[in-house]
Amino acid sequence: GNEDAGVQIVDELRARAVAASAPEGVELWLMESMNPDGQLAQDRHNANEVDLNRNFPLRWGPIGQPGDGQYAGVGPASQPETQAKVALIKAQRPGIVIWYHQDANLIIPSTGRDGRIRSRYAELTGLPIADCCDGGIYTGIAATWARDALSDQDAVAFIVELPGGELPADQVTIHADAVSTIAVEG
Repeated sequence: GNEDAGVQIVDELRARAVAASAPEGVELWLMESMNPDGQLAQDRHNANEVDLNRNFPLRWGPIGQPGDGQYAGVGPASQPETQAKVALIKAQRPGIVIWYHQDANLIIPSTGRDGRIRSRYAELTGLPIADCCDGGIYTGIAATWARDALSDQDAVAFIVELPGGELPADQVTIHADAVSTIAVEG
């Protein structure tokens, strides 16, 4: 919705793919937005007033009422946008899934292959590896669900917390280059 600086990175990756300069042997599935209604309205919620990043089926829990900051919806994967992303990830079974958010300006640490790829992305972009968002209640998170859904293939799914505002062109390039690098090295 209103955390849409990642669209700039997706647009850059799409332009590279069209120009046939995507990494050889890498198939990119690029989604401009999980929440086009919220993006248009510059609001965190979809048209049903649900925070879609609290609506995924793994560890879903009821949070708030419609329109509250992190309202999780009436049930796990109750929203059409969530259902579409769940279906796509289950059908395509990607090896790496990146979700762009704003504006904590970091990547949360992890372990194993997941941790190595997160650390590499952080190294390539200059984002710090750090814990985020202490004290909140976070249920039904997209990246957590995707990592679990793809765990049988040791897939990686993580959130890149971009800084607030629009990204400068050089940062868009740096992030797009990082995606290409981790896709090849992955």
